[in-house]
Amino acid sequence: MLRLLKQRKKEEANAFITVGPIIKKAEDERTRAKLAMPDLSDPSVFSAHMAILEYVANNIILAPQRRKFEIDENNSEVIRFLMYYFNNCELAEQVFPKRGYKLHKNILLQGGVGVGKTMLMQIFSEYLKRTNNPRYFFNVSVTQMVNYYSINNNIDRFLYNEREGKGFQGSPVNLCLNDIGVDNRPFYGIDTLTIVHDFLHARNEIWANYSEYDRRFAHLTTNLSDEQLKKKFGQKDEYGRIIDRFKTYNVIPLSGKSRR
Repeated sequence: MLRLLKQRKKEEANAFITVGPIIKKAEDERTRAKLAMPDLSDPSVFSAHMAILEYVANNIILAPQRRKFEIDENNSEVIRFLMYYFNNCELAEQVFPKRGYKLHKNILLQGGVGVGKTMLMQIFSEYLKRTNNPRYFFNVSVTQMVNYYSINNNIDRFLYNEREGKGFQGSPVNLCLNDIGVDNRPFYGIDTLTIVHDFLHARNEIWANYSEYDRRFAHLTTNLSDEQLKKKFGQKDEYGRIIDRFKTYNVIPLSGKSRR
């Protein structure tokens, strides 16, 4: 019996020697991911990044329109959440504690026409680019995606991006698809709603297949309410699979009057 116990301990030790480097590599990846982000739990760091965001908004995004970036009671908490969220700061989950928002989920900004959904995502996209943030994303429109489909007969560039990948490993990018569900009229004979359905299905699969520290995000903006989203995207799938896709999103309402 003693010999068997010694043999088992030896086998366990050998197994740890084999597994140890794998565990260390995973821990190193987690550490690198954290170090890649600024520590916004420090109020001075948060204030500095808010200053960068406002500079980007006023001098890059809105300057051509001769407009100023307004932070008010309608958007201040949403902006604070997004700042924490895009910098992977756990304080994001405390901004709206009753809503259950999570850092690992995508963003779905929801609100009326002109309240600033697309503008906010444009500003954050540019801010993330300027700060070399790995959560940087491209802003695209449904029209742009459908136009790509009309030329290439696929939307792979917006999904797995196989052309840029190697072997069976695609190279999907972070992006934000703006104004989903607003108009599903045929575009040169193409059913835009079907293409958006395909986009949502594939991007959810991509989101689920990447690890927490290497996840690929597909954010959305829409003018539609919860009920309108269910009606628009539930009618194509009797099993409710498209609606289920929205469970991977932080659905964030943005209120107020039109800022246009």
